[in-house]
Amino acid sequence: MDEFFAQQSLAELRALVDSKGGTHCRKQLTKQFLRYCLYQNAEQWNRAVRLCEALTIVGWGDLEPVEATRGMFWNGNPETAFFNKCSELRFVAAIWSKRKAGFTMEPGRTSYHYSPDMPEKPSRGDEYPVTECIQDIRLKTQRNWIPKNPILIGRTISNCYRNSAKLAGDVEDGLMPTLNKQMTPEAYGSAISRIVIEYNLSYPVGGCGETNYIILDEDVRLSSQQLFTRLKKMYSAKEIKENGYWLRKRFDFGGFKSDKGVINVQIHFSKEFSEQSIKAQKREFAKHLIEAVEGAVRRLRAKKLQYDFD
Repeated sequence: MDEFFAQQSLAELRALVDSKGGTHCRKQLTKQFLRYCLYQNAEQWNRAVRLCEALTIVGWGDLEPVEATRGMFWNGNPETAFFNKCSELRFVAAIWSKRKAGFTMEPGRTSYHYSPDMPEKPSRGDEYPVTECIQDIRLKTQRNWIPKNPILIGRTISNCYRNSAKLAGDVEDGLMPTLNKQMTPEAYGSAISRIVIEYNLSYPVGGCGETNYIILDEDVRLSSQQLFTRLKKMYSAKEIKENGYWLRKRFDFGGFKSDKGVINVQIHFSKEFSEQSIKAQKREFAKHLIEAVEGAVRRLRAKKLQYDFD
């Protein structure tokens, strides 16, 4: 196992996995993972990350595949967690505390989440026990990814006009679970991880104002300042302020991040969109969602990726 934990690159890790053989290698990796998924410090978390990378290469066998992800909590401190292909939490999830000498898992902000691979351990909330262990070690995040539904749809701002609340709820509770269950990501390839679709609905602000997007249906590159300059030609300063107008492109496509396998797309919707019936909103939302996915796929195809986009 020391060899596995010493590898620095995915290429080296893949070569080591290949040299050790499949079944025996997976058995040893599985045994170690079921130990380190209950990590108590930074070194143990990093070992869990490496084991997830190795198991993703060799195959998870009878285990449920998970990704070991390091993110950032709202206060800027790291957070670490395991997610399955449906974005459900598994095993230990922790928010870390920065000390002068390094990082430690924070008591009261560490939890345990049920996994079918440890059926005897129930979920526990923030009372999950941790012992302070400060280590000056950089927390790693997994560099390869498990097969999962490649279309991730979410809101950037959790606010909207009341008439769009059902749409947002149905996207989260209906559309995303359906995609997670009915997509067959194992058949598509591993060149990409996600096409992340983030949608922005116009919304009221605390009962005393609004943010209303004016939609620009042009495939052009414009900065925020250029968009505002255009907006001032369309409306007076008084109208812009009173109505909370912001000129935004219908679609904003980000670049493909090959190290994460992710491309981001932003979609904007006007106040008029939310004034429609829920049926009309869903019809228009579906139209623009399909356009966003098609636009992302065109950009990804141009990179000649080994992926079955069809």
